[in-house]
Amino acid sequence: MKDPFRTIEWKGDHVRLLDQTLLPLQEKYIEIRTVADMCDAIKRLAVRGAPAIGVATAMGIALGVLEAPEADPEAFDARFNDVCCRITATRPTARNLSWAVERMVKLRRQYSQAALADVKELLVKEAILMEEEDRLLCERIGKAGKALFEDGETILTHCNAGGLATAGYGTALGVIRAAFEDGKRIKVIADETRPLNQGARITAWELMKLGIPVTLIPDNTAGALMKKGEIDKVIVGADRIAANGDTANKIGTYTVAVLARHHGIPFYVAAPLSTIDMTISSGDGIPIEERDPSEVTHIGGVPIAPLGVKAKSIAFDVTPHELISGIVTEWGMAAEPYREAFEEFHARQGKE
Repeated sequence: MKDPFRTIEWKGDHVRLLDQTLLPLQEKYIEIRTVADMCDAIKRLAVRGAPAIGVATAMGIALGVLEAPEADPEAFDARFNDVCCRITATRPTARNLSWAVERMVKLRRQYSQAALADVKELLVKEAILMEEEDRLLCERIGKAGKALFEDGETILTHCNAGGLATAGYGTALGVIRAAFEDGKRIKVIADETRPLNQGARITAWELMKLGIPVTLIPDNTAGALMKKGEIDKVIVGADRIAANGDTANKIGTYTVAVLARHHGIPFYVAAPLSTIDMTISSGDGIPIEERDPSEVTHIGGVPIAPLGVKAKSIAFDVTPHELISGIVTEWGMAAEPYREAFEEFHARQGKE
């Protein structure tokens, strides 16, 4: 099945990305020409989802050094380091952002003695490669997880972990998509995902584009449907996974996991190895982004709460590993003990 959209794409002297803040009412592609443009796009969620943010980060760094001086290595590196710091500061929770920065920094160090014009070209090629890799590994995640779902099952998902959250195909929705493309008659229930309604605005839009049956529900409806036996399994994406399997994802995911455990429903996570942060031992060490309270008190700029009321907009929560039935990666399904499974996957990746 051909993708009905392109999340992000390098276009020579700029980056073209689908502005997800305008969905589903407007399908508009915007041009990103500077690192400032990319930082703004990441901050305001024009591009979102950990894997997609990783690709955007690499492309933003590549854009940021295109105009760097080629005759002065010190000035070049000062510009490079400044670009990396600026883009790192945009969003703290998504592991793929810092992972992409680390990968670009490693490349610069590897070619520290190369001509700076060549370094620019190498950084651009690396960013393009990361976009291509992400699409392929998401397809591998889909293949690795599609056996989780049986014909006729109804799957709940929270937020958006589809092609829009990646360079293409998706993680959690990639598993659903792979099962659907195998001919399984599955249905999806999508939580609306307050406060920014990524499930309502984006997941529902994406699944409809793909022709996969989807029903949208308010966030507070999942438990009632579970009790009635109308949800068979749950699968979500991830923004950062600790070494022990604790998983940070969009706020509300933890609630869904608790409900799933109470009702005996399997709860799965799908994410690439790049989202797993082996330097953090547990979810207690995952930085959690808190955003502007106006995202809670307003929808689409329209106030929905009393003027002056206090509000909190916590962007992510952490689901403890003991509530997770398995974590699907491009290298297969990880289960308890997660650290050992992740280490095995990383070892296999290193041999590839």
